[in-house]
Amino acid sequence: MGSKVNMERAAQQGSRNSGHYVQGHVDATGEIVKKWREGESLWVKIKVPKNLITLIVKKGFIAIDGTSLTVCEVNAQESSFTFMLVQYTQTKIIVPHKEEGEKVNVELDVLGKYVAQSVAAINDRVDSLESKIDSALSKLETRITALEAK
Repeated sequence: MGSKVNMERAAQQGSRNSGHYVQGHVDATGEIVKKWREGESLWVKIKVPKNLITLIVKKGFIAIDGTSLTVCEVNAQESSFTFMLVQYTQTKIIVPHKEEGEKVNVELDVLGKYVAQSVAAINDRVDSLESKIDSALSKLETRITALEAK
């Protein structure tokens, strides 16, 4: 409570979209674990809960404290990812003012969440079908064995 966030006006229906889809829903909080400079660019490494890291992809989008950003690298073992801020962006958002150890709001790519949900449903159906096939094969093998014994 009481911390600053970035706010942008919603896109108008029918308007051109040259960015990412950000809904404003917080999926989790992450922690800034490292910040470093490379020339005028600021790199930030965020650690997130392990159950989210599979939904974060290199060159995909992620929103941090309401700012839509592009993921640069993902480290599944550390449950972390990085993004880079150019000088202009650093002056317009709040993330550069946060320190290592501070929390940030994380919103995952909604399209990625839809894909994950769809694939999970398909995987459940495939698992069910494989189980039925295994059962049918087992019954068939039992019948063949019985017939061969006669």
